[in-house]
Amino acid sequence: MANVVGEGAVRGSTRTVRAEGALRTITVDQESPERLRRVLEQALVFAGAAFAAVYTCAADGEVLQMVESVGAPGSLYGVRDSYPASGHSPAAQALRRGQPVWLGTKELHERAQSRRIPAYDFSLAALPVDDGGGCLLAVSERPGGFDPEDRACLQLIADAAFIPAPPSGPEPAPDGGELPPDAFSLAMDTGRVQAGEQILELFGLAPGEFDGRVETLLSLTVPEDLPALMSVVEADHMSIGDRELEFRVLQPAGPPRWLRLRGRLLSGGEGRPARLVGSVADASTLRSDVTDVARVQRLAAALATAVTVRDVGKAVVAALRRPLRADRIALAELESDRLVVTVLDPPEPEAWPELWRSEWRTEWPDAPVRAMPTLAAALREGRAQIWPAGSPLEPALAEVGPGGLAMLPLPAGNRMAGACLIGWDTPHDFDPDERALLTAAAGLAGQALMRARAFDAEHELVGMLQRQLLPRRLPRLPGAVAVARYLPSTAGLELGGDWYDVIPLPDNHVALVIGDVQGHSAGAATLMGQMRTALRAYAIEGHPPDVVVSHANRLLMDMETDLFATCCYVDVDMEEGSAWCVRAGHLPPVLRHPDGGTDIAEAEGGPPLGVVRQAVFPMSPLRLQRGTLIALTTDGLVESHEADIDQGMRSLADQLSAANPAHLGPIADALLGNAPRSDDIALLIMRYDGMALRPRRESWTVWRVPQAVGHARRFTRRTLRSWGVTENLDAALLVVSELVTNALVHTDGRVRLDITLVNDRLRLAVADASPRTPVKPTSIGWEATGGRGILLVEALSASWGTVPVSGGKQVWAELVLEDGAPAR
Repeated sequence: MANVVGEGAVRGSTRTVRAEGALRTITVDQESPERLRRVLEQALVFAGAAFAAVYTCAADGEVLQMVESVGAPGSLYGVRDSYPASGHSPAAQALRRGQPVWLGTKELHERAQSRRIPAYDFSLAALPVDDGGGCLLAVSERPGGFDPEDRACLQLIADAAFIPAPPSGPEPAPDGGELPPDAFSLAMDTGRVQAGEQILELFGLAPGEFDGRVETLLSLTVPEDLPALMSVVEADHMSIGDRELEFRVLQPAGPPRWLRLRGRLLSGGEGRPARLVGSVADASTLRSDVTDVARVQRLAAALATAVTVRDVGKAVVAALRRPLRADRIALAELESDRLVVTVLDPPEPEAWPELWRSEWRTEWPDAPVRAMPTLAAALREGRAQIWPAGSPLEPALAEVGPGGLAMLPLPAGNRMAGACLIGWDTPHDFDPDERALLTAAAGLAGQALMRARAFDAEHELVGMLQRQLLPRRLPRLPGAVAVARYLPSTAGLELGGDWYDVIPLPDNHVALVIGDVQGHSAGAATLMGQMRTALRAYAIEGHPPDVVVSHANRLLMDMETDLFATCCYVDVDMEEGSAWCVRAGHLPPVLRHPDGGTDIAEAEGGPPLGVVRQAVFPMSPLRLQRGTLIALTTDGLVESHEADIDQGMRSLADQLSAANPAHLGPIADALLGNAPRSDDIALLIMRYDGMALRPRRESWTVWRVPQAVGHARRFTRRTLRSWGVTENLDAALLVVSELVTNALVHTDGRVRLDITLVNDRLRLAVADASPRTPVKPTSIGWEATGGRGILLVEALSASWGTVPVSGGKQVWAELVLEDGAPAR
């Protein structure tokens, strides 16, 4: 068995020697821009850099201009294309002093020039190049920054970086001039392009067929490759220096053809537009992917934008399997004593060892490390291992690569993040280029995996918090059906402030609430949870809609937060089919009538919550027929860069008009499926069906006069007799006597008696102005003169209790009638 130790784990002196050897093997002419690029690529392999660039002084000596870069996009680290030569940037300081500048995370925090953009830490190095006319800039994401051996390698690279002089020969011809067969020239202001005959042939065009528009060439590329190609041919995305890109063009028959574009953005000068000049060649005729260190650069760029652990795994597979001609690749996270697989290629279980299949839990397996002792030893040593065909390995590893197996530990700081296994079915010989690619990939993937793991953990926490802040399920409603949807935006991890709620209220009322807190952050989500809770509490207390929203506004003002919220609150009377709507800076409801017609409710609105303390929130009436849909949404559903809110609301009304109102779930899904994903979306839809059984109701205001209890009893007797209730009449009258007496004796202010009958359930309720709940006595002595009323109510009724009402409470009791009475 042969072990190959990766560069990151061997002695630093060996790494420096290998860096020297790699630089000596670069045979490209010293003044060629290609040589500078090849030299910079060694910083990715031997110094662990995620980004490297060379700057040189402009002709006037006042500006340091980037002439070449490799690795991840420099914008990820706040790196600019140019710096003032007399400024305080690390590049300018290194050039003036003639000695390196090393900046760790702490120093970068203190420097305004660093313009730190990413959420993770990084270190930066600036070294003057050997000829003194420029500067090497490098970025590392490793914890602790560049170690001594990294610095030694960077010094070697800076010494070898010869900055070529600007070409003295003629540049590619402008419009109308002659171009080499493989060259092109693109005018960035008009999009007119000149292309050589060889390029047109690669795109399948005859010279006479090409209209000179860049859009014509773009239309012939594979759609999946268009975003990457547009990042090069659009001036806003193109930075100084050569750029290289591989893309595919469609063929009349057979698979797409791979092409490689190399381009450079040239400033027009003297009011002339900038041009992109370069060449396009058939990628199949170029050198092997394995020996092309640009693969490391593309992997670094892909990992820089990989967000989740799954994204990291896909980037590694895409970068390694094809150039290494591997038969299978697995990337796994190390969690305690188990390797939790995140990406398998191929994904079919039959392609993997029996142990792996037995440990298949859901989509991927999580194999125990103890079942693979050879792998466990390699992980402990932290070394890249390569086993050729026939190596004595346990079956769980041998079946991954019968013709050869490579194991890459994925280090991240002082811990091991995971491992990558690469297997071949037929005997495979590992050359030095492959080993360099594997070593560089392991270091890049380890750091990216740790970032992605933190992202996934935060994403899960965000999702859990978001789910806890929103209703777990909607209640069953009398005479209506409601569905709700919440769709977070696709950008970032920040929590949204959109919310919805459905609140059952007494007397068959239901409150529909939807709102949106300004911003996307943990603070916005926390405030959203507080506002949802506050509105629910005020609604359950029995306040009318305008008072509920006013209370929430005053609460938000008292929180002394810089955020504000919008809200739409609709109180629906399920018995009568009427509703009151209150808007606080929010979108109005959209009504779909049974005949398919739609209306955007003309509901007068007040200001957003938390803006004006003494704000007025008017109530607007709504009439609901049976079968009417009422839809409430946040602006994420109806507003986008292409359309304003008014257009979006009309589009929402049109979609509701064409929908089948019998099934609300598909309606909600379709609305969200067609929505832009630039903002969070909350959607609440209710279909009003009307109550098949409407209760009988009567009310009586109890005046504080000596005969008040007798008047309440007579009102109750007349009401029940008019409803045809004769059974349990004495029990009902006694309950009314006790409840009214209790309210008159122990409270002040207005007292109201409410009588409700539904089927065989008679509800007797007395409301007063005191919020204190009556207390049932635990024991009553023979000499006590009070306290028996609640005991009598409990004994005579099937159930009893209290509910808050606006400014007080309601004490109620329900009796089960033997004969009942028909409800309306």
